[in-house]
Amino acid sequence: MKKSVLSLMALLICIVIVALIDFYGAPLGNYEIPSYRNIRLGLDLVGGARITYEADLKGQEMSAQELSAGLLSAEQMLRARLDQFGYTEAVLSRDSNNRIIVEIPNVANAEEAVKMLGSTARLEFRDADGNVIIYGNQVKNAKSSVGPVGNDQRSVPHVVLELEESAFETFREATRQAALRAEGENYIAIYLDEDERSKPTVASEYASTGIDPKTGVTITVGGDAKQAKDLAALINIGQMPFDLKQAELNDIGSQLGEEALRTSVMAGFIGMAIVMVFMLVFYRLPGLMADLALAAYIALMVLTLSLMRVNLSLPGIAGIILSIGMAVDANVIIFERIKDELRLGKTVPASISSGFKRAMTAIIDSNVTTVIVCIVLLSFGTGPIKGFATTLIIGVILSMITALGVSRFLLSQMSNMKLTSLSLYGVKGGGAE
Repeated sequence: MKKSVLSLMALLICIVIVALIDFYGAPLGNYEIPSYRNIRLGLDLVGGARITYEADLKGQEMSAQELSAGLLSAEQMLRARLDQFGYTEAVLSRDSNNRIIVEIPNVANAEEAVKMLGSTARLEFRDADGNVIIYGNQVKNAKSSVGPVGNDQRSVPHVVLELEESAFETFREATRQAALRAEGENYIAIYLDEDERSKPTVASEYASTGIDPKTGVTITVGGDAKQAKDLAALINIGQMPFDLKQAELNDIGSQLGEEALRTSVMAGFIGMAIVMVFMLVFYRLPGLMADLALAAYIALMVLTLSLMRVNLSLPGIAGIILSIGMAVDANVIIFERIKDELRLGKTVPASISSGFKRAMTAIIDSNVTTVIVCIVLLSFGTGPIKGFATTLIIGVILSMITALGVSRFLLSQMSNMKLTSLSLYGVKGGGAE
């Protein structure tokens, strides 16, 4: 019994620690674990920026079908860029004039959004004289990594480029010429929409050896792994089928506002309180353990959203609420199975074990099918659909952990502490088993 009490206290302390991290944040080496305040809120909760683009054909003739296909390609590239930078809740739409409207949440300044997104996504590699060496659409792939580069055995962040065959020799010759230049001019700059984004220096060994076509072009990043990842994402965007001209740019306010957000959170807490009271009244001791497991679920959910920096909007909140319902539903199935076993005359420990085993198949089946649907939504959906799928799949995984892990642990500890009266488990009879 003493061991059970200590185990229960240890679990409760862990839940409190996770909840405190959720609220205040905590350091982890050089990284700061964010608190709930770091959760990104979507456009409908905090507002953001709206940018309207239209095709800049510059005199070239395109049929309506070609223009529509080009705008679709442009939308896909803009969406890829937004997803690369973590703005999964951004909304892309097209109006009747074939203009692309981009709404980005949680951006205080519209000019900041333009700088992040770019107006035309025209990517160019230039030498020190400003001459264009290759364009972004001549890069087949860019991949970030951390490890040794060439003869340097140190682990450094870098980006490896895979070029089109027609561009490879041109780029190799440009690196040879750059390596022979004086210090300060021996570089190849990367430009996006006339904005210099990176200026990697060409190593001196390229003057004689050039670039190995088998290993590709390696760009060493003088920063951390995130900078290498961002540079690779920037290069992978490539080039739009035509330039996009910025037609409108403005900040937009939230559709719900802070007051509505506070009201929504309050409504959520009221709903949680009603659910907890229901579980306590109908299932008594198991219901109390389910309430503790639900509290652990909420703390873990908030911490996970903070760590993953998920953009949270109304569809995302709907995914969280749905996963909470699934967590409670799993506990209801388990507790009803336990009560059935107790009515058959089994002991409390045996009923708990058998109840979880009997409920396991139904719970796993329902959760696995939900996860499959979420994977489909993540694969083929965009914007708010991805936000809903992301929070739902996180919630389903965490609800299974708390329902099948935390609840079972707590109930087992209760039986070990000799809390085996049938009335404590909602079964008439009241005797100890």
